[in-house]
Amino acid sequence: MEPIIQIKNVSKTFESKSGQVKALQNISIDIEKGDIFGMIGMSGAGKSTLVRCINFLERPTDGTVIIDGKDLGNISNKELRKTRMEIAMIFQHFNLLMQRTVIDNVCFPLEIAGVKKKEAKDRARELLKIVGLENKENAYPVQLSGGQKQRVAIARAIANNPKILLCDEATSALDPETTNSILNLLKDINKRFGITIVVITHEMKVIQEICNKVAILNNGKLAETGYVKDIFTEPKTDEAKRLVYQGTSMTALMNGQRFIRIVFGEQSSFEPVIGNMILSFNTPINIMGADTRNIGGKAMGEMILQLPEDEVIAEKMITYLRNRKLVVEEVDLNV
Repeated sequence: MEPIIQIKNVSKTFESKSGQVKALQNISIDIEKGDIFGMIGMSGAGKSTLVRCINFLERPTDGTVIIDGKDLGNISNKELRKTRMEIAMIFQHFNLLMQRTVIDNVCFPLEIAGVKKKEAKDRARELLKIVGLENKENAYPVQLSGGQKQRVAIARAIANNPKILLCDEATSALDPETTNSILNLLKDINKRFGITIVVITHEMKVIQEICNKVAILNNGKLAETGYVKDIFTEPKTDEAKRLVYQGTSMTALMNGQRFIRIVFGEQSSFEPVIGNMILSFNTPINIMGADTRNIGGKAMGEMILQLPEDEVIAEKMITYLRNRKLVVEEVDLNV
């Protein structure tokens, strides 16, 4: 079965007073139906431009975007408008209609689609119950918290049963607890309705919490793509490593130049592996940082260790850890 979203060799160039700006350069990504697919990169990486190319709010300078078998560059404007109704979008700042009540905000896209008023109200109430705001239907946006506003925006976005939901930095304006509740809601909607979700963010913790696959962008180019678990475990590019190591406290002020990152996953041994290793070799190591991440609902741990200066013992320690089913990679703390 072909992917629901196919991005093929997409480039986007903008003209500015200072010359051309290459926002995207030869990006190719496939997104399967039912995926929660993350696109991550720092500011200026091109992720927001790319998500706008998915619904052709930005037309690529080069390349092809295919949505559910339709090449958006080769269909009529009428067909494009129809296809866009299958691609909903939510934003960082909610974009609610401030003069409309909550239920009227959710009804708005149904009105545009020509749905009868009673049917639209019934559908809106059904969605408000799903997002946990059934008691707020007559409130106005100004009376809601940020998390509640985003829930209204999500209900409005899925009112017309879209196949795809694009989330452009949808949790960036929210506190951590509210962010978690919105991510849980998106996971529930993905499971309940089978909607393919594309998450645009600069926060790796958002990707790790909700996404099964990820594309990492850097300066308009695709740095790395794959399953979130695989990239967390063994990031290959410098950009992936920078994002994966976010939040890991590491201070390279001690003697010795050799550092490794180990990952504890489902296949890891349950023995106190670090303590046993120190006892086995009768040699201390420095723990530079440690963290536990939620990767797709499963806990995975990581540690950064500084190995002894003795190269023979260091190599034996690496072998010891790998024999206990740990992923071990050497790292540069300057990355």
